[in-house]
Amino acid sequence: MDQSEIESIISEITDPEIGRSLGELSMLKSVEREDDNRCNVQIELPTPAYPARDRIGQKIIEAIQSASGSDWDVTVNYSSCVQGKESGGTIGLRVKNVIAVGSGKGGVGKSTVAASLAHGLHSCGAKVGIMDADVYGPSIPHLMGVTGQPAVVEQTAADGSAINRIQPLEADGIKVISIGFFVPEEKAVIWRGPMLHKTLTQFMKDTDWGELDYLIVDMPPGTGDVALTLSQLVGLAGAVVVCTPQQVALLDAVKAINMFQQVNIPLLGMVENMSGEIFGRGGAKRKAEEMNVPFLGEIPIQAEIRKHGDAGKIVDLFKEDSPARESLMNVCEQTAIEIARTLLKTPSMPTLDIL
Repeated sequence: MDQSEIESIISEITDPEIGRSLGELSMLKSVEREDDNRCNVQIELPTPAYPARDRIGQKIIEAIQSASGSDWDVTVNYSSCVQGKESGGTIGLRVKNVIAVGSGKGGVGKSTVAASLAHGLHSCGAKVGIMDADVYGPSIPHLMGVTGQPAVVEQTAADGSAINRIQPLEADGIKVISIGFFVPEEKAVIWRGPMLHKTLTQFMKDTDWGELDYLIVDMPPGTGDVALTLSQLVGLAGAVVVCTPQQVALLDAVKAINMFQQVNIPLLGMVENMSGEIFGRGGAKRKAEEMNVPFLGEIPIQAEIRKHGDAGKIVDLFKEDSPARESLMNVCEQTAIEIARTLLKTPSMPTLDIL
């Protein structure tokens, strides 16, 4: 086989996650044939958090060997280029994907899941930021283990005018902004809607986020007007709804799903948190199937997750020896690939039908 034949064979292989050919998805970047039975293949993934990427390599090796009728020494290398809406240009936001993490009620571990998403995607090599939009109960600073007050730096805009930009703090390489950095920890924030809208706009528009692959937004619990504010500012990649398995939590999760639908924010899927003996298991998965909504995975109720969250060391949950790593990483990977599926408009994606 010559190089063009090898390229043709690989281009026709169906990607196991997105369900379209590698050629259609422009994932095949190069083929280098070294001799009669050896070649190097370069595949570009739509996210560094692509789940079980070796499945692609196995399909490539099998296809080449089947077509040639002989054994080939095939090396498959991977790079990634995050796909995204990049829809924050109107407000100067250079973020490929903005992900809202919400819940229908408090106490389901929404902020822990948001912080875990940030750390998990960052551990894969993505450029990540997290914005705490829960101004009445900001917990992201504590969960991320970062304190201090962000500096405000005067910068020169493209038109030559002077603008003030908030410099986000960093936690393990992740950019972080929260109202918790600007008010004492024990002080309650008592604001009406316009003040809330103004603050969130500043956090999104006036923060020097730089270039990011993913910006995680930790939403307040319930169905308030924060989702409406975000939908007016940027085109979100989608929303992740967090709930626990029991029926009372699922009732509120359905309300959250309806809220995101009403403000035209795509639903990436549901996450079942605290799954296990105490709250039961499988409720969110069954509800997702019932509503034809993607299920992004379950996170078991584990003391280790609580301990690391209390210590501001969620990053340690992604160490190789952490018993929580597999379930948390699965949620991160499924969220990232769901964004890629949505952007690439794969026909097999479920439609939202909850009315």
